[in-house]
Amino acid sequence: MNNKSFFDVYYQPGDRPVFCYRSGLMIYEEVFADGMLVPGGYNGAGYPQNVLTNCPSRLDSGRFAEPYALDIEVNGAQIGFGLRFVDFTAEKTVDSLHAILTLDSTVQPIRVFVHTILDGTQMFTRWLTLENRSDAPLNISRMGILSGGLETIDRGQVSAPPTPEAFYSLGYFDDDEWGKEGDFSWHPLMPDTTVIDTRFGRDRYRHPLLFIRNTLLGRIWFCQIGWSGGCRFTANYNAKPQNGHSALAFRAEITGYAPLLVLQPAEAFDTPEVYMGMVCGDLDDAVNEMHAHIRRSVLNMPEADASACTVGCGMGAEHDMSVETSKAFIDQFAEMGGELFIIDAGWQNPPHKEMEWWAYNGINQPNAERYPNGLSELSDYCHEKGMKFALWIEIERLGSHSPMVEAHPEWRAENIRGNKDEWFLNFADPGAAAWAESELARMIEEYKLDLLRVDYNVGCGSYFGMMQHENGQPECISVRHFTAVYNMYRNLKARFPHVIFENCAGGGGRTDLGQMKAFTHTWVSDWQKMPRSALITNGMTLALPPERVDRLFAGMGCHEYGSFDAHMRNVMLTHMSLNVIAPAATYANPVQMDFVRRSVALYKSFIRPILPHCKVFHPTADAKEALKKGYTALEIAAPDGSRGAMALFSMIGGKALSLTTVLRGIDPSKTYRVTLDNSAASFTMPGCELLRGIAVSIPAALSSELVLYEAIG
Repeated sequence: MNNKSFFDVYYQPGDRPVFCYRSGLMIYEEVFADGMLVPGGYNGAGYPQNVLTNCPSRLDSGRFAEPYALDIEVNGAQIGFGLRFVDFTAEKTVDSLHAILTLDSTVQPIRVFVHTILDGTQMFTRWLTLENRSDAPLNISRMGILSGGLETIDRGQVSAPPTPEAFYSLGYFDDDEWGKEGDFSWHPLMPDTTVIDTRFGRDRYRHPLLFIRNTLLGRIWFCQIGWSGGCRFTANYNAKPQNGHSALAFRAEITGYAPLLVLQPAEAFDTPEVYMGMVCGDLDDAVNEMHAHIRRSVLNMPEADASACTVGCGMGAEHDMSVETSKAFIDQFAEMGGELFIIDAGWQNPPHKEMEWWAYNGINQPNAERYPNGLSELSDYCHEKGMKFALWIEIERLGSHSPMVEAHPEWRAENIRGNKDEWFLNFADPGAAAWAESELARMIEEYKLDLLRVDYNVGCGSYFGMMQHENGQPECISVRHFTAVYNMYRNLKARFPHVIFENCAGGGGRTDLGQMKAFTHTWVSDWQKMPRSALITNGMTLALPPERVDRLFAGMGCHEYGSFDAHMRNVMLTHMSLNVIAPAATYANPVQMDFVRRSVALYKSFIRPILPHCKVFHPTADAKEALKKGYTALEIAAPDGSRGAMALFSMIGGKALSLTTVLRGIDPSKTYRVTLDNSAASFTMPGCELLRGIAVSIPAALSSELVLYEAIG
């Protein structure tokens, strides 16, 4: 069934107006009644809740203590109730629909605009505009952007009623620490309130993503919060085993110290975006709908497809970074098939001070002793080799050697104890944001950059500092800081549309969709050692489309564990980045070089053409289960079933593996040529037979296999 071509709002006016958002086969309804906007329910099969006109099946909002669809606290008062309907409009284009519901609070002098974007995928975008309609500041202390009931269940209507904890499971990234990004697992949802926090009160390496699965009825809700600061998902599962009833509620909100925002008189503020969807299906059905929405309505920059998968190569402080070494590595990368050379951290430092790169942030000039002829010598050398030129920068943090540290102490925020943060640059100060944007624009133009790599090595405690308004009111800087950061990068992307923007944050510390709106692809982790590196790739391609997920071959300890082929194949179904395989003082092993050159060519000719629109499948999505099974696998496929690839990796301690794997991107009506890359053996088989599975062998622990398939008839 083609469910990608339909989206609209079925608006039912009256005393209790209903807003039925329809996109693909997803239905999400909201009802305005009794001064509240409340969810009317979700449906993953395309049915409006009043398909039986006289017997609507909407949620009973009385089953929920907090039924409202927006959860905003203003001056200590909840404004989810006491609302007045003002207006509802919807503007439809060929590609999407933008609906705006306008509500006034009778509790506080604030107007709320509820924005919803539909695009034919089974996911929608939601954000709020908060407008202060008074002549005094308003403190926003809770910012719940989407909330309320998901569903109620009468277990008497389900055969063999299970125990309450067997009904739902939550899927999210368990770990929030550096190097453990993408650590996805399923967890049984217990009959209580479950909270999953990101960044505020946690470390910053947990991407704000949540799946809620109705295990018995085959439904999955999926949600991301597009925000680099504090995020919280709440699942409130109120189960009544004694009478067989249950109610499940949900909230996606922004967190930090209160007040999160001091809304000035007549000021209007757009909250971060929340992305919410539902399918009747499995995890990868949900993931592919989410990726389709992200590509279509979130990360939809001009030129994105053309530059998303340029093969990047780089060197940084782990080498001496001299001009001579740089040229030697450019030669090595050109032989591999690299298309872009990045000078990473250390270019501002004097020779022999490379590993102190962090202390020189904010100088933003190449060290004259290291680069006597400036950066143009290496830029020109890259272009002579047919490669693009790129530069790393960390503009949002000042090093101790930066003249800006003493020149502008006001740019550093205070924490809740009143202490100045040592190096963090507070973009809630307009002067700091203006300086940073000006410096980035200068560097792009002066150094003729084809790509800008942006890093962000800031602990999350720094961006929950406090600022004081003129009237003495405190405000957490996080909301205004990241709003200004996003505005800066979007301004620069609009100004330099053909420059590739690559995101990084000490690895995967800022991969959210709010940050990614101005970036072509993102570093998702600095951890490159097997087997965790393969699990990270698997997990982060749940959150982001694979062409946006930057993974590194060689470098950063990659060589310490695992087979050479496993290192390469871990990057081949994502955005490929390369590091060197031999130091500048010697030449590359020709056996290694032949394999790299062939693999990069295969990536360019077979895999890259389908990446920007591919479907992705995760046979081993749960990291803990993958470790138990002894392997993990990831598959990408063209949407029309014309070709695809699966990479499989064995875990630590495993012996040689012989397993049967099913290729999900297959069209059963086609015939395929299948190639096992380890042996280069190939065979043909009808798609209907391939769907029963094929035998794959992996020779040892921390090894791999790459399966390629292409329709031939």
